[in-house]
Amino acid sequence: MAKLLYFGRLTDVFGANAETLALPAEVNDTSALRQWLDDDRQLGGTLMTKSIRIAVNDDIVPEPWPIADSDEIAFLPPVGGG
Repeated sequence: MAKLLYFGRLTDVFGANAETLALPAEVNDTSALRQWLDDDRQLGGTLMTKSIRIAVNDDIVPEPWPIADSDEIAFLPPVGGG
């Protein structure tokens, strides 16, 4: 089962900072994961924003990047500050 991690404002969107779930067979890369989660949770395109980066097994990756059910996948929104 894949472990999904959510950071920043995404913890509010998902109501948690992490979850573990089985990925559907058709979700085999980061782009498909974004689309599936966004559709499944009815997020209205929240995860489709390119400013949200994805890390797979602790490495920020270019997209689309292959993923497996055993991966740890983190969604990283932009960080603001002053």
